[in-house]
Amino acid sequence: MDRIDLESGFSIHDYRAKLKLLNDSGATRTLENRRELRCPACNRAFDRLFVSERETATFETAPDRPFCLARTDEKLLLLTH
Repeated sequence: MDRIDLESGFSIHDYRAKLKLLNDSGATRTLENRRELRCPACNRAFDRLFVSERETATFETAPDRPFCLARTDEKLLLLTH
């Protein structure tokens, strides 16, 4: 099982065979984990990944399950488990 590596930042293209794009608004993306990728924060498999290039993000409803946050210099990642 692979783990998302943030050492050099994060690029969706590095994981495109393992993630399915569900939504893309330009500055934010929501993806589904199709291949049991592990979370960069807790090292467990995650269900969904939200990636934002914005400085802030607002969610209408909080995730109803555990989640982790990770960030690079350019992106914020929210991973739900």
